[in-house]
Amino acid sequence: MKGARILQQLALTVKRSLHIHPLQRSVGIIGAPFSKGQSSGGVESGPDRIRAAGLLDRLHQLGCVVKDYGNLTFEDIVLDEPVWGSKSVRAVGSANQRLSEAVQALKKDGHTAVMLGGDHSLAIGSIHGHAAAVGPLSVVWVDAHADINTPLTSSTGNLHGQPVSHLLYELQSKVPALPNFSWLKPCVSSRDLVYIGLRDVDPAEHYILKLLGVKVFSISQVDQLGVARVMEETCDYLWDRVKKPIHLSYDIDAIDPSITPATGTPVVGGLTYREGLYITEHLCQTGLISAVDLVEVNPLRGRTEDDVHSTVSMAVDLLLGCFGRLREGNHLPDYSLPEP
Repeated sequence: MKGARILQQLALTVKRSLHIHPLQRSVGIIGAPFSKGQSSGGVESGPDRIRAAGLLDRLHQLGCVVKDYGNLTFEDIVLDEPVWGSKSVRAVGSANQRLSEAVQALKKDGHTAVMLGGDHSLAIGSIHGHAAAVGPLSVVWVDAHADINTPLTSSTGNLHGQPVSHLLYELQSKVPALPNFSWLKPCVSSRDLVYIGLRDVDPAEHYILKLLGVKVFSISQVDQLGVARVMEETCDYLWDRVKKPIHLSYDIDAIDPSITPATGTPVVGGLTYREGLYITEHLCQTGLISAVDLVEVNPLRGRTEDDVHSTVSMAVDLLLGCFGRLREGNHLPDYSLPEP
C-alpha cells in the first residue's frame, strides 16, 4: 500500500532522528474541566487527575518541551433550559467558544495542543480552534460512540453525543441555530474524518455515517483486520489527496472498560491496551499530529481507587504514545554511558 510504504519511510526517518538530529517536540496542555455536555458529575476532575499521574514529568523524560496553560474557567450559566431537546446548550456553547480561543492561542505559540477533558462536547471548541489556527485538518476520532447525532436526532439531549454534527460542513443544514453557538462555523469535511473503535451507534448516526460515506473502522473491523492494517488504511485514506495536520480526538471509553472503567458511558468489547496504544504510536510516527483531545475520564465512575488508577494510567500512556514513547524503550538523544 502506498500509505504503508510512506509510513515506513517516515518511521525510519523518525527513528534515525532520535539518534542523530532530534526534533524536540513542543507540547502545550490545556485543561478543560467541563461536564455539562452530559449528565454525570466528576468528569470535570479529569484534567487534574491526569496531571497528578505524572503526565508532565513523563513528557519531559521523552525530551518534550512542555508548557502547561492550566485549566480554563467557564461561565456558570444558571438558567439554561433545553433547546430543540438539547440540554445545557448555552453552557456548552460558551465553554467551547472559550476553548476554541485558547487552542488558537496555543497553536500560535507553536505547540502541539493537548486538551484534557472534560466531556467530549469539548471537541467542538478544540477542533474549531485548531482549524482556525492552522487550516484544514484530518480528524481521527477514536471512540465507542460516533457522537454525530444532531439536536433533532439525539434521544438523550446530551451534547457530548453531538459534537461531530456541529463540525461537519455537510451537516450544517441539519443543525438548528442554538444559543451561544453563533460563533461556530463548520470546519471539517466528512472526507477528512476517520472513526476507529465504534461499537455503540444510534440508528440516526448509522444513517448519517452511511449517507455521508464517512470512513469507519468499527470494533468488528479492528477484529477482522487487526489494528496495524486499520492504521495503514486510515493513513492511506487520509493521505489520498493531501497530507493535513492530524487532530486526534480520543475518548477513553474507546478502550475496553476492563481497563478504563472510570468513564461515563462504558461499552464492553472495546480496544485492548495494546490496540489503543498502537493507534497513538502509529500516528506519532507520521509526524503529523498537531492536536490531541483526551476526554471522558471520570474518577467518580470508578467503583474503587484501582478503577480510577487504571483509567487515568491508560490516559497518560495514550498521550505518551502520541509524543514518541516506544514500548521497546526510549533514551534521550544526548544520552551517553558513564565512564568508570
